[in-house]
Amino acid sequence: MVEIKEVKTNSELKAFIKFVIDLYKDNKYFCPPLIFDEKNTFNRKKNPAYDFSDSVLYLAYKDGKIVGRIAGIINSNANEVWNKQRLRFGWFDFIDDLEVSRVLLDAVVKWGKAKGMTEMNGPVGFTDFDHQGLLIMGFDYDAPMTSLYNYPYYEKHFENYGLTKEIDWIENRVFVPEGVPEKMDRIAKIVMDKYKLKVAKIRNSKELVKRFGYTFFDVINEAYKPLYNFQPLTDRQKKYYCDMYFPLLNYDFVTIVVDENDKIVGVGAGMPNISEELRRCRGRIFPFGWLWLLRALKAKKFKHFDLLLIAILPEYQNKGVNSLFFYDQIKYFIQYGVEYSETSAILETNSKNQSNWDYFENIQHKRRRAYIKPI
Repeated sequence: MVEIKEVKTNSELKAFIKFVIDLYKDNKYFCPPLIFDEKNTFNRKKNPAYDFSDSVLYLAYKDGKIVGRIAGIINSNANEVWNKQRLRFGWFDFIDDLEVSRVLLDAVVKWGKAKGMTEMNGPVGFTDFDHQGLLIMGFDYDAPMTSLYNYPYYEKHFENYGLTKEIDWIENRVFVPEGVPEKMDRIAKIVMDKYKLKVAKIRNSKELVKRFGYTFFDVINEAYKPLYNFQPLTDRQKKYYCDMYFPLLNYDFVTIVVDENDKIVGVGAGMPNISEELRRCRGRIFPFGWLWLLRALKAKKFKHFDLLLIAILPEYQNKGVNSLFFYDQIKYFIQYGVEYSETSAILETNSKNQSNWDYFENIQHKRRRAYIKPI
């Protein structure tokens, strides 16, 4: 018999976080989360998503042992934007036992229905900056720290519960060329001249905030507004993500496109893949995890790069501005010895983003899925 218990104490939260690390301890593709980062995500005082969200966490026990976990989330801002009464679920991991996955989902449904929700959707997080999308293709490739990884058996558990596809994302591995493709080089120079644009190179996070404030995220808000489940970031979220991510970046791999008035019209950012270091430290910063991660983030040579995002203001889309990101960054890829880049998850319906990779040798090697079900 499976017993469900709501997470209420710090020790239970730690067990909730560590369960997935233990479940995948022998998997060479899974990327463990940072334990302190996960704790902050579920800290109602620290995570600004709680300004407009509610959540519940459950653990499943069988014979006294933890065998599964799940988070239920209600994002009121997103529900208002999309006119939904939607219950989200995420952080959903379990052994290959249909009873375990069923009772976890049942617990979240009961919680959501009591709060007036009429449909469930997942796996997703509080926002687009959390992990989302069940992996259904590409199990034999490294998982970046920014995306979900799961065992193949998860899919049958989702389908067994009556969850059906709402939308898919695809991911590509893009191989670095020997130089900027001639056509892209020509387009980039024409675009800069025609629209009076330039690439602004920033040295560090302090300079970025001093020069542009948080307008970096304003571009993301406008560019991503039409995309699946997106809810514009609040001012507190902008600062939260800035403090969390900006100090980690190597600013050679941050491209900011500005107009003649120094207003940002497009942003692109990525980082070295640090999955191996996270597996090595198993989510712990101490005693040596911080050193391994810092060395990887500041490395002068590495072969695997993770693209985090590209965002362009709507009025500049379909005008070739995307070429400026590659025009700027390919020289750094070559300098650092990068062999290939993993794209972030791209909605299967987002042909604009998918077309970015037409200039390069690439393979579409992963697919992930968001599910939906009336409740």
